[in-house]
Amino acid sequence: MTDIRPLEEVANKWKTVTPGRSDEYRKGVTSPRKSWSENTQNAKEAYNSGVQDAISKNSFSEGVAAAGDQTWKTGALNKGVSRWPQGVAMGGDKYRSGFAPYHSVIASTTLSPRGAKGDPRNYIRVQEIGSALHEAKVGK
Repeated sequence: MTDIRPLEEVANKWKTVTPGRSDEYRKGVTSPRKSWSENTQNAKEAYNSGVQDAISKNSFSEGVAAAGDQTWKTGALNKGVSRWPQGVAMGGDKYRSGFAPYHSVIASTTLSPRGAKGDPRNYIRVQEIGSALHEAKVGK
C-alpha cells in the first residue's frame, strides 16, 4: 500500500495554499519553458486520437450526465457572475476585431422588402442574412 496523506488533507492544502501562488502562475505564463503554440501544434495527432477515443467511449455525454445541471449552475454562478464584467471589458477589442468581418457582411447585405408583422416573407430576410454570414465564414 502506498503511503499518502488522507484525501481531505491533500484537498484542503490545495484549496488553501494554491490561491497564494498567483506569482508562480504569472511566471509560468510569462516565461514558459517551451512554446505553448509550438507544443500544441506538435500534439495534433495525440489530440485527434484522444478526441476520437473519447467519442468512441461516449465520454463527453457521460461526463455531462455525471456532472448534471447543478454542477454547471453552481460553477457558473459562483465563478462566472463575479468574473463577467472584467472578462467582457478585457475582451472588448478582441470582440470588435472578431466580429468586424461579420458586421461588414451584415451591413453590405441587401435584404428583401420587409412584410407586415407575421408575414412569412420576413423569414426570407433572416435566411438572406444567415446565408450571407455562412458564405463569409466557410465560402462555397
